[in-house]
Amino acid sequence: MLKLAFVFPGQGSQYVGMGKEIAESFKAAADVFALADNICGYELSTLCFEGPRDLLDQTIYSQPAIMVTSLACLEAAKKNGLSAQLMAGLSLGEYTALTAAGAMTLEQSLPLVLTRAKLMQEAVPIGKGAMAAVIGLQTDLVERICGQVEGIVIVANYNCPGQLVISGEKGSVEEAARLLKTEGAKTMVLPISVPCHSPLLEESARKFAVEVAKVHFSEPAVDVISNVNARENKAREFPRLLEEQLYSPVRWEQSVRYMMNQVDYFVEIGPGSSLSGLIKKIDRNRVLGQIEDGKSLQKLLEKVKEI
Repeated sequence: MLKLAFVFPGQGSQYVGMGKEIAESFKAAADVFALADNICGYELSTLCFEGPRDLLDQTIYSQPAIMVTSLACLEAAKKNGLSAQLMAGLSLGEYTALTAAGAMTLEQSLPLVLTRAKLMQEAVPIGKGAMAAVIGLQTDLVERICGQVEGIVIVANYNCPGQLVISGEKGSVEEAARLLKTEGAKTMVLPISVPCHSPLLEESARKFAVEVAKVHFSEPAVDVISNVNARENKAREFPRLLEEQLYSPVRWEQSVRYMMNQVDYFVEIGPGSSLSGLIKKIDRNRVLGQIEDGKSLQKLLEKVKEI
């Protein structure tokens, strides 16, 4: 039996028009958007389908939009008989995975994501935090240089071999990036003011924990691999892990390598193909495809038939 892992994208994968075709083709997908519109209190579906882009790119809108679009795409996958043995998501995508796996309902997870997005956007004053991509260096060297810089700067995302993201105080991130360049790295400060997955979000995480504590988590029908510890966990651990996820590194490469021992292929579900690109850099033969519209779904189903 073919063993698949479903993976769900995080913030940054949004684009105007996402989910529109899937919603028009599958009633179950349209129902996801309709329910989300009711929960949000505004037409999230219209924002996904029509924009405007500047609004969709704002954290408080992009996070719920990406999660809902991914869950709508999941419904199309399920209608075509696809199922997963494991699930995971990058940062925000972990909430999608927990919802997809039955640990939370959309009525529980979407308000959490709305709160999370608001707290992240308000976490630090504009100009205080920063994030930067670091490409081409060994992980231990990047960690060591970050440790030498004054102030707060840590590896926030372990994406794939030779591709990391650092996060923290703006001056410290810029100094670390300068030092990493001298070691031969390609660095790029990202257009993100929120220092995601750094200690600067610990206060926001404490506020968020109050909301997470109100949610009753069920044991997931499919194991979900956590960003924090790159392992599956019991429902009782989810509140702590989701709180810690806000200020802890995303161990994506470690999560993928752990899942590789248990599944044959990965399928990215939701807007874009960013996760597929990262996984291909870990093992180029393990990505079966993605699902974000009818064309990509059909292409994936054809591949499944060939295996």
